[in-house]
Amino acid sequence: MPTINDILKSLPSKDLENPTILLLIEIIRKQQEEILLLKDEVARLKGINPRPKLRPSILEGDKSKKSKSTKAKPKAKKKRQKAPKKQRLEIDEVRPIAAENIPKGSRFKGYETYLVQELIITPWVVEYQRERWLTPNGATIIAPLPDSVCSSHFGPSLRSFILHQYYDCAVTQNLIAKQLEQVGVDIGTGTVCNILLNAHDKLHAEKESILDAGLKSPYINTDDTGARHKGKNGYCTHIGNPWFTYFETTQSKSRINFLQILRGSFQDYVLNGAALEYAQNQKLPKRVLSLLPTNPDLRFENENAFLRFLKDTCIESKRHHRILTEAALIGSIHSHDLMTNTVIVSDDAGQFNVFSHALCWVHAERNISKLHGISKQHDFELDRVRGQIWELYNELKEFKTAPSAESKKQISKRFDLIFNQSTFFVSLQQALQRIASNKSELLLVLDYPELPLHNNLSERDIREYVKRRKISATTRSDLGRQCRDTFLSLKKTCQKLGISFWDFLHDRTQGSDKIPLLPQLVSNSLPRRID
Repeated sequence: MPTINDILKSLPSKDLENPTILLLIEIIRKQQEEILLLKDEVARLKGINPRPKLRPSILEGDKSKKSKSTKAKPKAKKKRQKAPKKQRLEIDEVRPIAAENIPKGSRFKGYETYLVQELIITPWVVEYQRERWLTPNGATIIAPLPDSVCSSHFGPSLRSFILHQYYDCAVTQNLIAKQLEQVGVDIGTGTVCNILLNAHDKLHAEKESILDAGLKSPYINTDDTGARHKGKNGYCTHIGNPWFTYFETTQSKSRINFLQILRGSFQDYVLNGAALEYAQNQKLPKRVLSLLPTNPDLRFENENAFLRFLKDTCIESKRHHRILTEAALIGSIHSHDLMTNTVIVSDDAGQFNVFSHALCWVHAERNISKLHGISKQHDFELDRVRGQIWELYNELKEFKTAPSAESKKQISKRFDLIFNQSTFFVSLQQALQRIASNKSELLLVLDYPELPLHNNLSERDIREYVKRRKISATTRSDLGRQCRDTFLSLKKTCQKLGISFWDFLHDRTQGSDKIPLLPQLVSNSLPRRID
């Protein structure tokens, strides 16, 4: 089969200037790339080695390309000056060592310290002897166990170790059980599983409260990834920012699912002014809007009550059901004062485009970086336009540090010049037009300079979930799925607040509550919006 290069060589030079022919050649190039990818997938399924991925040699290119490919050496990072070890460590034991063969007449000049850090790993069995009393009326009184025991035969430090190994260090249940058995702890894999899954109601509640506190932030980053559950495909949605992280795994990635997550622990559906405004913006027919009551604040306590209302009002279309459900969820979020001044930053996935919405510049530019030119003129156009885009990006970064009305106008005009320009590269023209249509969402940072220009934070946070998915694959119980979401949310939130996850687990398992509730710490850490 002839390649795209063979076709280009066979065409006259005048045909290469015809936009229709250029578009057809570009379509052929994309189809050939897709065919090669499908061949590689077939080879992988058959157990055959796919095509080797060979990088092009820079020796065959011209000097200009060679100079572009060479990267400047990164600057050497400055080493952090740590405090002396004796100041950073707490001394638990002092062991003086006597010198030997000291000559007569020598004078004692004190001690020279030498610090040694040690870890003591040994089973420690405590036998609680609980007093038993028999009252005159025949009743038995037994002394209660300490709160830290929690009716478990394994102490808080051991339970914290198991939780930390599994949810932070990604050690599997079998390896945790083997490790403890070799140390001398009498424990089995089933018991390890019970410790990982059961008696965490307070932690689940604390995780849910983190979202309620975090939704009062100036902005949130969001993204989702695949998450199989009980052998079926599901999705894990991430919501977070520099002060908190929240994971929620469900079977859907629809806008209804996203709004249900934003609603938090509330279960009601509300048809109010915000809900009706959303329904009108979604072009819900006036005939259906007329069926709704004129009550400006109609509240339903749960989903069943709301679905019963739709049935009674003879609203049967799936599209109308979806729009009204989304509207009622938005009404519920507004009624509980959630997302009132919060901007959603995402990668342009449709389900996240609600409320005040900003787009990621990295994902927007990716539509252009994926393009392949079929001539030197195309490559030149791509390099020129991408250079203009990243220059504008740098101007936005400077604007965030020192916002002003004059620079805001200049950036807006520069945006129009870049993305409304005409080019003979058809695919590049279409990509520019698509980005131009999202101007308000890409330049929302001009109104709110505290917004990030990209969604990298969400990408980094969700990588933690992807790592867990690679190790443990699918979750097999609803409780296991809930625990995975809870502990990963608590771990990432602790990291952002500067709290040791080990200290947090030990504090919660012991029941001492010396570390304040994470939602309270998140609320205290949130900055005020810059007006």
